[in-house]
Amino acid sequence: MRLNKTRNSVVRKCAILGALAAAALALTGSILRADGAHDSAASATLFRSKCAMCHGPDGAGSEVGKSLNIPDLRSPAVQKLPNAELVEIISNGKGGMPSFKNSLTAEQIHALVMRVRSLGRKK
Repeated sequence: MRLNKTRNSVVRKCAILGALAAAALALTGSILRADGAHDSAASATLFRSKCAMCHGPDGAGSEVGKSLNIPDLRSPAVQKLPNAELVEIISNGKGGMPSFKNSLTAEQIHALVMRVRSLGRKK
């Protein structure tokens, strides 16, 4: 009898914890969706301030960037690169591109990768 009470108590506690965890996940998802517009605007601003001088506002390349033979960020060649490789390039630089690992956070670099992905969809 005592074993049944203990088992029922454990089952109830697990059910409550499971419900709380599900509610927390649902809340987190709704917060992330609500912040999506802000993140998009923030990444666009970040792109304009750090990248557009060479890559142009649409990723096709500015006059400066074209003179340096930078790739079109909208191109299939760039868009097929894995996110990890884009993070690596933004973080450490490549060719004439400077490193941004000391001036941008990991979240900002990730936001720029997502911005590059969005440029590929707009081409």
